[in-house]
Amino acid sequence: MKRATCLCVALLTLTACAGGEKAPPPLPANPNEIVVGVAGPMSGDLAAFGKEARLGTETAIAEINAKGGLLGKKLRMIEADDRCDPQRAVEVASELVRQHVVLVVGHFCSGASIPASSVYAEAGVVEITPASTNPVLTERAAESGNHTLFRTTNRDDWQGTFAGQWLARNFAGKRLAVLDDGSNYGRALAERVVASALAGGLTPTLRQAYRPRIEDFSVLVNQLAAAKIDLVYVGGFHDDVAWLMKQASSQNFQAQFFSGDAMNTQKFWKLAGDAGSGLMFTDAAVHLDDPSAQAAVTALRDNGDLNDAYNMNYALNAYAAVQAFAAAATATRSAAGATVAAWLHQNTVTTAIGAIGWDAKGDLTRPNYAWYVWRDGRYAPAP
Repeated sequence: MKRATCLCVALLTLTACAGGEKAPPPLPANPNEIVVGVAGPMSGDLAAFGKEARLGTETAIAEINAKGGLLGKKLRMIEADDRCDPQRAVEVASELVRQHVVLVVGHFCSGASIPASSVYAEAGVVEITPASTNPVLTERAAESGNHTLFRTTNRDDWQGTFAGQWLARNFAGKRLAVLDDGSNYGRALAERVVASALAGGLTPTLRQAYRPRIEDFSVLVNQLAAAKIDLVYVGGFHDDVAWLMKQASSQNFQAQFFSGDAMNTQKFWKLAGDAGSGLMFTDAAVHLDDPSAQAAVTALRDNGDLNDAYNMNYALNAYAAVQAFAAAATATRSAAGATVAAWLHQNTVTTAIGAIGWDAKGDLTRPNYAWYVWRDGRYAPAP
C-alpha cells in the first residue's frame, strides 16, 4: 500500500489522566508547522472507519504539502485512536490540544465526538467530523457557544426523517419493527424513523432496543416472527445487523431489513455473507462520480487500499474537511480557530464532496441522502 512520502505521521501515546493527576504541560510548538489531528477508531471493531478518516486526512495533507504547504508552513498529521470510547475520546482530545493541533478531523462515533468537542471548544480548536451524525453534537455545541465545531456529514434526524418518510410512502399497511442498540447513534436514528413514519401514517408494530454485540439474536428474531413483522429497521452498527440477519436467515424469518449509514463497510458482508443480501440503508449520496471528486478519488485510490467503489464516503468527507480548513486559513491568512470558524460559517467552500456551507450550529446547509442495497458482496445505489 502506497503512502505519501512527504507526510509525517505520528502515533499518539496517551498518558493516564485519572486519579487527579496533573495533565502534562503542552509540548513546545514548532513555528514552522501546522499540526492536524485525525481522531477515531483506529483499532477494534470499527477500525475500518478510522482507516477511512485517516486516509482522507493524510491524502489531503500530502497534496497541500506538495504544493508548498499552508500559510508558508508544512502540515503534520497526528493520528489518535479513541476506539469510539467516550472517556478515551476526552483523553485523546486533551493530548491533541497539548500537541498544538489547530484542526481535528474527527471523531467518528457521536458518543466520542460529543464529550471531546468540549475539550476542543475550550482550546479554540476547529473540529470537523466526517462521520458523527447525532443531532445532540451540534445542538449542544450551539447552546454552549461552541462555534468551532462543524460536520462534513449529515445529521441522524435528517437521515431518520428521510428513511421514515420513505418507508411510510412505500409500505403503507405493512408491519414495521424499529430496533436500536442503545448507542447515541442508533437510538437517535431509530427515534427519528419512528416519528417520521408515524407522521406519514405508518405506525410501528414493534419498537425495541437490544444489547449490542450479543451475536445470538434468536430471541429477538422469535419476537419479530411472532409479531408477523414485514419490515425491520435497525438503528445500530454493521456487526449487530450482520449477526441479526444471519440469525433471521437460519430461523427462516423473512422480512425486508433497513438501516443507516453504518452499513457502508465491507465488514458487514464479511460477517453476514449471503444472509445480508437485500439489506437497504441510507447514506449521503456518493460523490465518487462527481466532477469535483475526481482528483480526490484518484489520489485516495493511489494512496490507500479502499478497493470497493462505494467504500470511500468517510475518506472523502475527511478529505473535504482538510480542504475546508485550508480554504478558510488561506482566505483569512490565519490558522487561528476562531478566525477560521467565523469564515466557514459565512462562506461556501468547493470541496471533493461539492460546494458546502454551514449554518450557525456547524451543520451542513444542504443535506443529501440516497438508498443503497447490499447484493453479491458489495453495495450500490438502490434502483
